[in-house]
Amino acid sequence: MDDTLPMDNKAAALALGGLLREHKGGDVVVMDLRALYIWTDFFVIATVSSHTHLQGLERYIREFAHQHGLDIRRSSHKRSLDDEWNLIDMGNIVIHLMTTKSRSFYELERLWSAAEILNF
Repeated sequence: MDDTLPMDNKAAALALGGLLREHKGGDVVVMDLRALYIWTDFFVIATVSSHTHLQGLERYIREFAHQHGLDIRRSSHKRSLDDEWNLIDMGNIVIHLMTTKSRSFYELERLWSAAEILNF
């Protein structure tokens, strides 16, 4: 497969999950929301170990998006002294990079429990 060709959303979400796992993202989950919501198709969630780790993963995501013609619409951080969460909105794919504490507090998998968890 030519790495410069666009991917369909499911393939891209699964590839992003693999990319995060490959670069030590913790407990990576890809959730299929297509049957539930119209505003996005997939969540990709990963736990980060530090702010530096988060920045590194974000850089890999940006490189992947550029290589595959995917648009990053928005990237936002939710921070406090003990809490960090970066949301990367790619339209049909939303990536959540979260510390262990924020992932435990927000429990996105439980909140969106009707979504199918995809194996990759």
